Amino acid sequence: MHKSIGLRAAILAFFLAGTCAAHAANITMEQLMTALAQAKPAKVNFTEKKYIAQLDRPVESSGEMLFTPPDRLEKRTFKPKPERMVLDRDTLVLERGKNKYTMQLGDSPELAALIESIRATLAGDRRSLEFNFVVALQGPRDNWIMTLTPSNNDAQQKVKRIRLSGSNSEVREIEVLQGDGDRSVTTIEKIKP
Repeated sequence: MHKSIGLRAAILAFFLAGTCAAHAANITMEQLMTALAQAKPAKVNFTEKKYIAQLDRPVESSGEMLFTPPDRLEKRTFKPKPERMVLDRDTLVLERGKNKYTMQLGDSPELAALIESIRATLAGDRRSLEFNFVVALQGPRDNWIMTLTPSNNDAQQKVKRIRLSGSNSEVREIEVLQGDGDRSVTTIEKIKP
Protein backbone atom coordinates (compact mmCIF):
# COMPACT_ATOMS: atom_id res chain seq x y z
CA MET A 1 0.00 0.00 0.00
CA HIS A 2 2.87 2.34 0.82
CA LYS A 3 4.38 1.69 -2.64
CA SER A 4 0.98 2.43 -4.27
CA ILE A 5 0.79 5.87 -2.63
CA GLY A 6 4.38 6.60 -3.63
CA LEU A 7 3.65 5.56 -7.24
CA ARG A 8 0.51 7.71 -7.35
CA ALA A 9 2.44 10.67 -5.97
CA ALA A 10 5.16 10.18 -8.58
CA ILE A 11 2.60 9.98 -11.40
CA LEU A 12 0.79 13.06 -10.09
CA ALA A 13 4.08 14.96 -9.82
CA PHE A 14 4.97 13.95 -13.40
CA PHE A 15 1.66 15.26 -14.80
CA LEU A 16 1.81 18.45 -12.74
CA ALA A 17 5.37 19.09 -13.94
CA GLY A 18 4.19 18.58 -17.53
CA THR A 19 1.32 20.99 -16.97
CA CYS A 20 3.64 23.60 -15.47
CA ALA A 21 6.13 23.19 -18.32
CA ALA A 22 3.38 23.56 -20.92
CA HIS A 23 2.06 26.63 -19.09
CA ALA A 24 5.54 28.14 -18.89
CA ALA A 25 5.93 27.72 -22.66
CA ASN A 26 3.03 30.11 -23.31
CA ILE A 27 4.14 33.56 -24.40
CA THR A 28 3.34 36.40 -22.03
CA MET A 29 2.01 39.78 -23.11
CA GLU A 30 5.27 41.40 -22.03
CA GLN A 31 7.35 38.94 -24.09
CA LEU A 32 5.20 39.41 -27.19
CA MET A 33 5.12 43.20 -26.96
CA THR A 34 8.91 43.32 -26.45
CA ALA A 35 9.50 41.10 -29.49
CA LEU A 36 7.13 43.16 -31.65
CA ALA A 37 8.59 46.48 -30.47
CA GLN A 38 12.08 45.37 -31.51
CA ALA A 39 11.00 44.51 -35.05
CA LYS A 40 12.38 46.72 -37.80
CA PRO A 41 10.35 48.31 -40.62
CA ALA A 42 8.68 45.52 -42.53
CA LYS A 43 7.20 45.07 -45.97
CA VAL A 44 4.83 42.12 -46.38
CA ASN A 45 2.37 40.70 -48.90
CA PHE A 46 -1.25 40.32 -47.87
CA THR A 47 -4.35 38.54 -49.11
CA GLU A 48 -7.67 39.63 -47.65
CA LYS A 49 -10.96 37.77 -47.91
CA LYS A 50 -14.14 39.60 -46.91
CA TYR A 51 -17.12 37.41 -46.08
CA ILE A 52 -20.25 39.50 -46.62
CA ALA A 53 -23.69 38.07 -45.80
CA GLN A 54 -25.30 39.27 -49.05
CA LEU A 55 -22.65 37.60 -51.25
CA ASP A 56 -22.27 33.92 -52.17
CA ARG A 57 -18.47 33.96 -52.00
CA PRO A 58 -15.83 36.12 -50.36
CA VAL A 59 -14.47 39.28 -51.94
CA GLU A 60 -10.71 38.87 -52.29
CA SER A 61 -8.02 41.53 -52.53
CA SER A 62 -4.23 41.41 -52.37
CA GLY A 63 -1.22 43.66 -52.28
CA GLU A 64 1.49 44.71 -49.87
CA MET A 65 1.77 46.49 -46.53
CA LEU A 66 4.64 48.49 -45.12
CA PHE A 67 4.94 49.31 -41.43
CA THR A 68 7.43 51.93 -40.28
CA PRO A 69 7.59 52.03 -36.47
CA PRO A 70 6.12 53.47 -34.44
CA ASP A 71 3.03 54.79 -36.21
CA ARG A 72 3.14 54.73 -40.02
CA LEU A 73 1.25 52.02 -41.87
CA GLU A 74 0.84 51.86 -45.64
CA LYS A 75 -1.39 49.39 -47.46
CA ARG A 76 -1.18 49.11 -51.24
CA THR A 77 -3.88 47.02 -52.85
CA PHE A 78 -3.09 45.78 -56.35
CA LYS A 79 -6.02 43.42 -56.98
CA PRO A 80 -8.88 43.63 -57.78
CA LYS A 81 -8.39 47.42 -58.12
CA PRO A 82 -5.44 49.63 -57.19
CA GLU A 83 -5.86 51.47 -53.92
CA ARG A 84 -3.45 53.05 -51.46
CA MET A 85 -4.07 53.73 -47.79
CA VAL A 86 -1.53 55.58 -45.67
CA LEU A 87 -1.91 56.04 -41.94
CA ASP A 88 0.57 58.51 -40.51
CA ARG A 89 -0.03 59.11 -36.81
CA ASP A 90 -3.74 59.97 -36.65
CA THR A 91 -4.29 60.97 -40.28
CA LEU A 92 -5.61 58.45 -42.78
CA VAL A 93 -5.26 59.11 -46.52
CA LEU A 94 -7.07 56.84 -48.97
CA GLU A 95 -6.39 57.02 -52.71
CA ARG A 96 -8.64 55.26 -55.22
CA GLY A 97 -7.93 56.10 -58.82
CA LYS A 98 -7.94 59.88 -59.12
CA ASN A 99 -9.86 60.33 -55.86
CA LYS A 100 -8.13 61.13 -52.61
CA TYR A 101 -9.81 61.14 -49.19
CA THR A 102 -8.31 62.36 -45.92
CA MET A 103 -9.72 61.87 -42.43
CA GLN A 104 -8.68 61.93 -38.81
CA LEU A 105 -9.01 58.65 -36.91
CA GLY A 106 -10.90 60.41 -34.12
CA ASP A 107 -13.78 60.98 -36.57
CA SER A 108 -14.50 57.24 -36.82
CA PRO A 109 -14.20 55.15 -33.61
CA GLU A 110 -14.81 51.86 -35.43
CA LEU A 111 -12.12 52.52 -38.04
CA ALA A 112 -9.78 53.79 -35.34
CA ALA A 113 -10.27 50.54 -33.37
CA LEU A 114 -9.46 48.41 -36.38
CA ILE A 115 -6.40 50.38 -37.43
CA GLU A 116 -5.09 50.81 -33.89
CA SER A 117 -5.33 47.05 -33.32
CA ILE A 118 -2.92 46.48 -36.19
CA ARG A 119 -0.64 49.44 -35.60
CA ALA A 120 -0.34 48.99 -31.83
CA THR A 121 0.31 45.27 -32.24
CA LEU A 122 3.02 45.83 -34.86
CA ALA A 123 4.61 48.52 -32.68
CA GLY A 124 4.45 46.40 -29.53
CA ASP A 125 2.45 49.19 -27.88
CA ARG A 126 0.84 47.39 -24.95
CA ARG A 127 -0.49 50.58 -23.37
CA SER A 128 -2.46 51.50 -26.49
CA LEU A 129 -3.80 47.97 -26.91
CA GLU A 130 -4.97 47.76 -23.31
CA PHE A 131 -6.43 51.28 -23.45
CA ASN A 132 -8.50 50.52 -26.56
CA PHE A 133 -9.26 46.81 -26.08
CA VAL A 134 -9.86 43.99 -23.66
CA VAL A 135 -6.85 41.82 -24.56
CA ALA A 136 -6.59 38.03 -24.30
CA LEU A 137 -3.36 36.26 -25.30
CA GLN A 138 -2.80 32.52 -25.51
CA GLY A 139 -0.44 30.00 -27.01
CA PRO A 140 3.29 29.42 -27.24
CA ARG A 141 5.80 31.88 -28.66
CA ASP A 142 5.76 30.24 -32.10
CA ASN A 143 1.95 30.02 -32.44
CA TRP A 144 0.27 32.77 -30.39
CA ILE A 145 -3.27 34.13 -30.70
CA MET A 146 -4.31 37.53 -29.40
CA THR A 147 -8.00 38.41 -29.20
CA LEU A 148 -8.98 42.08 -28.95
CA THR A 149 -12.45 43.24 -27.95
CA PRO A 150 -13.00 47.00 -28.35
CA SER A 151 -13.55 48.78 -25.03
CA ASN A 152 -15.29 51.74 -26.69
CA ASN A 153 -19.09 51.30 -27.02
CA ASP A 154 -19.25 53.02 -30.42
CA ALA A 155 -16.48 50.81 -31.76
CA GLN A 156 -18.17 47.67 -30.34
CA GLN A 157 -21.24 48.38 -32.47
CA LYS A 158 -19.09 48.08 -35.61
CA VAL A 159 -16.27 45.72 -34.58
CA LYS A 160 -17.09 42.84 -32.24
CA ARG A 161 -13.68 41.19 -32.16
CA ILE A 162 -10.25 41.29 -33.77
CA ARG A 163 -8.13 38.15 -33.65
CA LEU A 164 -4.46 38.31 -34.54
CA SER A 165 -2.23 35.28 -34.73
CA GLY A 166 1.43 34.86 -35.37
CA SER A 167 4.80 33.42 -34.56
CA ASN A 168 7.43 35.18 -32.46
CA SER A 169 7.51 38.82 -33.68
CA GLU A 170 5.51 38.18 -36.88
CA VAL A 171 1.78 38.73 -37.29
CA ARG A 172 0.53 36.13 -39.78
CA GLU A 173 -3.24 36.53 -39.78
CA ILE A 174 -5.81 39.14 -38.79
CA GLU A 175 -9.48 38.24 -38.50
CA VAL A 176 -12.07 40.96 -37.93
CA LEU A 177 -15.63 40.12 -36.88
CA GLN A 178 -17.94 43.07 -37.51
CA GLY A 179 -21.04 43.95 -35.54
CA ASP A 180 -23.30 42.94 -38.44
CA GLY A 181 -21.75 39.44 -38.63
CA ASP A 182 -19.59 40.10 -41.70
CA ARG A 183 -15.94 39.26 -41.28
CA SER A 184 -12.60 39.59 -42.99
CA VAL A 185 -9.50 37.41 -42.83
CA THR A 186 -6.14 38.87 -43.84
CA THR A 187 -3.22 36.52 -44.34
CA ILE A 188 0.24 38.09 -44.17
CA GLU A 189 3.44 36.70 -45.69
CA LYS A 190 6.96 38.08 -45.55
CA ILE A 191 8.36 39.22 -48.87
CA LYS A 192 11.28 36.96 -49.70
CA PRO A 193 14.44 38.73 -50.90
